[in-house]
Amino acid sequence: MKYKLFALLALFLPVVTFAQETAEKGLDEKVNDAFMPFATWWENTVLTSVPIAGYNIPIVLILLILGATFFTIYFKFPGITKFPLAINVVRGKYEEIEKYGLEKVEMHMTEDGDIPDTIRDESEEGEVSHFQALATAVSGTVGLGNIAGVAVAIALGGPGATFWMIVCGLIGMSTKFVECTLGVKYRDVGPDGTVYGGPMYYLSKGLSESNFKILGKVLAVIFAILCVGASFGGGNAFQSNQAAVQLTTMLSLEGGATGVIIGVVLAILVGIVIIGGIKKIASVTEKIVPFMAGIYVLASLIIIFANIKYIGDAFGMIFSGAFSPDAAIGGIVGVIIVGFQRAAFSNEAGAGSAAIAHSAVKTRYPASEGIVALLEPFIDTVVICTMTALVIIFFNMDAGAFDYGNGVGSTVLLNDSGAYVGGVDLTSMAYDSVIPGFRYVLTIAIILFAFSTMISWSYYGLQSWKYLFGRGKTADILYKVLFLLFVVIGAAATLDAVIKFSDAMILALVFPNMIGLLILFPKVKKSLTKYINAINKVYE
Repeated sequence: MKYKLFALLALFLPVVTFAQETAEKGLDEKVNDAFMPFATWWENTVLTSVPIAGYNIPIVLILLILGATFFTIYFKFPGITKFPLAINVVRGKYEEIEKYGLEKVEMHMTEDGDIPDTIRDESEEGEVSHFQALATAVSGTVGLGNIAGVAVAIALGGPGATFWMIVCGLIGMSTKFVECTLGVKYRDVGPDGTVYGGPMYYLSKGLSESNFKILGKVLAVIFAILCVGASFGGGNAFQSNQAAVQLTTMLSLEGGATGVIIGVVLAILVGIVIIGGIKKIASVTEKIVPFMAGIYVLASLIIIFANIKYIGDAFGMIFSGAFSPDAAIGGIVGVIIVGFQRAAFSNEAGAGSAAIAHSAVKTRYPASEGIVALLEPFIDTVVICTMTALVIIFFNMDAGAFDYGNGVGSTVLLNDSGAYVGGVDLTSMAYDSVIPGFRYVLTIAIILFAFSTMISWSYYGLQSWKYLFGRGKTADILYKVLFLLFVVIGAAATLDAVIKFSDAMILALVFPNMIGLLILFPKVKKSLTKYINAINKVYE
């Protein structure tokens, strides 16, 4: 595996060197100049705000927070009460009833309660296992939002933004449970066994059952269009952008077309994988995700333990900054907005995107996959984002970069050229300050993060594209060409332009998805009760 990683990194060197020598200077800037106006317009549209108690709060965040809070209370804090169950489901403890159904298991169960392994699996629906579905969905959420996104949050909102990212992750577990349960419940299965699922289907089919047929169709189409855009933006352009930034910084590359050429190489690599569909994507992500997450978490723990005596100070800054009236843009509410916005981009709870991957799971009980899915925001935001935040806070404490005297509580860290440091560069500097040379390892991790996120999101976007334009091969090819084009655009554009577009695209999904969830949640309750009853009958 390690030789493949070095080969992957080595692949970029001759291509980028060639680009520096031969490409027209300024091509990256031209791409960015063409992209920025649209990105700015779209961000302003999606983040339309309403004045509440003297603050301008984006409508989408109000919907996201209130919906997640409601689901958390209604389902009795499933992120806590169902957490052990989620672990057992991923381990395969209850796979007999999911494969064979309750009636068949009870029929063949011995007097001692044993389940013979001779029962034939008659479950024809689904393409991947619980773990593969989780790995694919996690690879779509655990990405550069956890590395660069946290740095952006702290730079804008100070350490206090971390607190609200964690809160968003905890209540987001409930939202993820609801949307992924519905994703399995209302999926379509083609004649060849291919699964088609996600919010497009539970919005149209589920709301039709609830006598909201027209509303369901409208919301499904809106979601599908936005999801295609989100796959181009947050699931693609942002990832290639930060991978290109890290490679350019680490290798000290210069030239007007460096980003474009790096994007072309990434596009080729992504294209090779996404041709294979969800089974190929799942087989790749189930290997990449544990590996890259393991490297990143291990490095984070090393740095945290190296600074363990400052851990109290770091958490003190997180908690005090979360409620400080002088913190970040707009005071306390400003910090909350920054934290929730970055967390929503990172874990995508409420956006409905992960429900597309989870819909392909092999199970007879929709709630089983919803329970597995609630682990995602915990892994993504509560664990990995918090680790990243602590490392960055330690680094900024050492550098004396936190300045609350100016009333904004932002980081004011500058590089040797006097330019503002943010995004993946800030994270890279933080890790390298404790583990010299780690930026090279982080570069490999970042490429893998970006790569796995892009291939997962290509599946999300393709499923939405098929919902809109049919399931033919021509539609398939056209989408994949457009997707790969945005890999190149993202690598060439600036972080500011890409973040504007990506943030808005991910958050826009919340509008149609959350409306549907708030209507369909009683069906999730029935599915959960059915699954829990089946487990209790067989295993308790």
